[in-house]
Amino acid sequence: MSNSQPAAAHSPYRLKKILSKHALSVSCVKFSNDGGFFASASLDKTLIVYSTETLTQISHLIGHSEGISDLAWSSDSTYICSASDDRTLRIWLVRAAECVKTLKGHTDRVFCVNFNPQSNLIVSGAFDDTVRLWDVKTGKAVHVIRAHTMPVTSAHFNRDGSLIVSGSHDGSCKIWATATGSLLKTLIDDKVPAVSFAKFSPNGKFILVATLDDTLKLWNYSNGKFIKIYTGHANRVYCITPTFSVSGDKLIVSGSEDNCVYLWNLQGKLLQKLEGHTDTVISVTCHPTVNMIVSAGLEKDKTVRVWVQE
Repeated sequence: MSNSQPAAAHSPYRLKKILSKHALSVSCVKFSNDGGFFASASLDKTLIVYSTETLTQISHLIGHSEGISDLAWSSDSTYICSASDDRTLRIWLVRAAECVKTLKGHTDRVFCVNFNPQSNLIVSGAFDDTVRLWDVKTGKAVHVIRAHTMPVTSAHFNRDGSLIVSGSHDGSCKIWATATGSLLKTLIDDKVPAVSFAKFSPNGKFILVATLDDTLKLWNYSNGKFIKIYTGHANRVYCITPTFSVSGDKLIVSGSEDNCVYLWNLQGKLLQKLEGHTDTVISVTCHPTVNMIVSAGLEKDKTVRVWVQE
């Protein structure tokens, strides 16, 4: 399929700032939905919230008794929910830096968390092999889904909140109905490689799946076929969380075990490799409207790095 229009050249991203505030591995970074803030979670048991504009610390969220693996922002960018090895999730009022609710029920480390678009529900996945759906107001579990036979590595809502995708070390990726907690479709069911991450694309039509064989695939959810493959990065060990960039050129962005950040166009062409971290880049997040990427490094690195397009 030839296109007579030449593709616009990719403007490279460059390092803008290194933030070294965490005492241990940074496990997750995420921009707020309005783009005004980004937050980092760490195995040092705390979360730090930064201003996107000034790149300075706004608040430090302290209260978990073990390391934190994941965080999610509410749609209105007011709350953060964190998932911790202490088997709980905490909902924080960001500005006040206070914990307003603790969600208890998982029987092992909580590994992943997301709000639904309406932010009245939270989905979490844990090393107890379950996906849990929580009512934000009451802090109680609405559904406990015996989802997988091994730890759940990701759980994510689609754009209208009606579906949940989950991935697991058991090699499967499954789609669930939010309303009932029932299984609608198994997208992948291979014992190996482990599914280390899965999330819906911004338009809800596709699912980006990372597997521990150095591969990202974009799946068409409706027909269950994968349409694009992204390679070049290294991913065999950690649950690295890739993402979509929609601010300018549509990109797939992922960290890597070679300490770099990889940027592909949707067609699968590698556009750029961001170098500078000194350990595995476990998490990346892209600003919703500005060409800005934030990345997080593990134990030997411990930094959050901010990259902007020239």
